[in-house]
This record gives sequence, structure tokens and C-alpha cells, in this order.
Amino acid sequence: MKVVIVGAGVAGLAAARGLVGAGHEVEVYEQARALRTAGGSVAVWSGGTGILHDLGADLSGVGRRVDSMETWTHDGRRLGAVGLSAAARRYGAPNVHLPRQRLVERLADGLPDGVLRFGARCVRVDPERGEVELACGSTVRGDVVVGADGRFSAVRDRLWGGDPARVTPWVTWQGYATAPAELVSSHRILLIVGPEGLCGLTPVGEGLLLWWFDHRRDDPPAGPGRTLAERFGGWSSPVPEVLAAIDGRIARFSHYHHRVPTVWGRGRATLAGDAAHSVPPAMAQGANQGLEDGWALARELDGPGPVPDRLRRYERVRSRRMALVAALAGTEMTGDHRRHGRLIRLVPDALLTAAYAAWLRWTSTYLAAARRAVPAPGPAGVRGGCDASTLPHKDF
Repeated sequence: MKVVIVGAGVAGLAAARGLVGAGHEVEVYEQARALRTAGGSVAVWSGGTGILHDLGADLSGVGRRVDSMETWTHDGRRLGAVGLSAAARRYGAPNVHLPRQRLVERLADGLPDGVLRFGARCVRVDPERGEVELACGSTVRGDVVVGADGRFSAVRDRLWGGDPARVTPWVTWQGYATAPAELVSSHRILLIVGPEGLCGLTPVGEGLLLWWFDHRRDDPPAGPGRTLAERFGGWSSPVPEVLAAIDGRIARFSHYHHRVPTVWGRGRATLAGDAAHSVPPAMAQGANQGLEDGWALARELDGPGPVPDRLRRYERVRSRRMALVAALAGTEMTGDHRRHGRLIRLVPDALLTAAYAAWLRWTSTYLAAARRAVPAPGPAGVRGGCDASTLPHKDF
């Protein structure tokens, strides 16, 4: 089977690896001139690292294993903690934070020559014929077309008649710092909540600490550094130290949200990743769900029935989980410091840990399959029944 993928982001590359491993002919068309390695860092939870293991994408030497996630108030009071290492033991796969660039590089590494084709922008899709027209005037055809071209997807706009997402009232500012040293070298995610919004801090390896600030989009007429200092500078340590370590390279990300439909495509075309389900970053699920899409698509395409039926089955499987993820992320719960703090303060750490581990399984098609399926090797490297308990727990 020939599969044409539009977009070489996390979802597109994951799908390419899975489909190549299953013996399909794959072509990935990316409008950029090279891999899109821009962006901050991403959390990859146990389901995602399990998928990467199955796809043969090696994370050795990149990223930072995260073993706990603590929540504090802006004035220095501890609210609670999730033991992420418990989820790692339960599922046999670590939770890792790493620069998005490293994830994209490792997904692309080892793909056969000719799979990745850069400088190719999609301008039209015929889902019934499996055709993609490129800006250069050429047309490529496949048995399947996958739109994995991100938040502003041309394939989705063709299939859905436009972009259904709305911009929420929230925005994220993000960047890297090399201090404080005790956080850079740690294995914990620190979330700090207050009236002004949320500050998140997590080590990502390479001597770097990812910082991010979420707040409502009522920005005063000042640069981002000054805005953040004015808004969060009065918070307790380590926020002032992080603000002082910002070197001026600050990225801004608007939050988008939409209801995730049950059907994503039609005919021989479907979607994957942000093209199908743009969600705010509140649940740290964007990259993970792109990996889940790629893994599930490769799995379902090797099932029975006509190609359109297999694609609709993939969409049903994935949309069921994504609908809940999108709904919860859309509440921007981490930005509501009063409700967020009250809920966490009332729940013991052990219960928070158990609930979060259950949540990770619920959000993951991969982990759910591992729990209910008898382990069995799938076609040419794609597991039919994946047993996540056999995955190595590497020390990143």
C-alpha cells in the first residue's frame, strides 16, 4: 500500500515510521526546506515512550527523565505531588521531557532515503482519488492520504471546509534557562499557581530548564520579558531566579481549542496530530497524541476491510480518547489557581499518583491496548498486541 503523508511533524514522522515498519510504501511531503525543529520542549509520557520504543526511535542520550510533578502556590505553599515514577513502573516505560527538536530528529533518523521530501507545499487534496496537488504543480497519488500538517492544516481545511478552532483567552510564554542549578539537574516538574496564572519548570537535559508562563491575554504594552517580570516577579522562589535567568529568547504560543469530531476524513484521506485535534497545552498531551495517532494508524491500516473503512475505524478509536483530552484541556484548569489549589490540597499524594497513572492509560490507545491484548508481534515491527510491561526503563 502506498501512503502519502502531508507534514513532517511528530504525528507525520511517527506514522511514517510505523507504516514503513509494516512494509508500506511511504512518502512524506513537508513544505519547509528541512525538518521543523523549532519550538520548546515536550513531555512524553509512558504511552509515548512505549510507542517510540516500538517504532525503533531511540531516545538514549537526549531529554531528562521526570519522576515527580509537584504543585506549589505562588507564595511558597506545597499543594501536592504526583509520583510519575510509579506510572513508569506500572507501564514499564519512563516519562521524559526533551526538546521538540530532539524528538523530531530521532523520529526522522533511520527513515529510508526518499521518504522525506522537503519544500513541497500541499494546495489541494482529492480524498476520493487519493491525490495531493503540490504548489509546484505536480500531483502525487496514494492508496491513503494523511494530513499531518499541523495547526493550520491545508488538508483539514479541505476535508472539513475550514478551521473549527477558536483562540482561547490564554497564552503561553516559553523559553529555556540554565538556572537554578538544582532544578536543571533534577528529575521533577514544578508547577506554581497563583492569581496571575501558572509557572511551569522542568529539566529537559543538555543543561537546560524549560520555563513557561500561562496567563490571560490582557498584555500591557510592554515586551514579553517586562510583562512577565511585572506579572510574576512578586512570586516566591524560584520564580524570580528563573525570570532573572531569561536571556531574551522568548516564544509566544496562543491557545486553540475545538470539539474533536468522531470522523476526521473521508474517502482515502484522514488526519493526524494537531491537524485533527488542536488542544491547549494544559494537559501536556500534544506530542503524545501525535505519537498515538501515528501508532494507531499503522495498526489499523493492517486490519481487514476496504481502505476507507480502516481509516474510519482508526478515527473512531482515536477520537474517543481525544474528545476527553480536548474537553479537559479546554477548561484551562491549571490557570484557575483557586479551583486547582483546592482540589489538589484535598487529595493525598498517593491518590493523586494513582489517579494520574490511570489518566495516562485512559489518554493512551497504546497503553489501553497493552492492558487488554495478548502480547504478539505485529507485522514487520508494528505490534499487534503490544505489551508495555516489557519495555526497558532507561535512565535518561
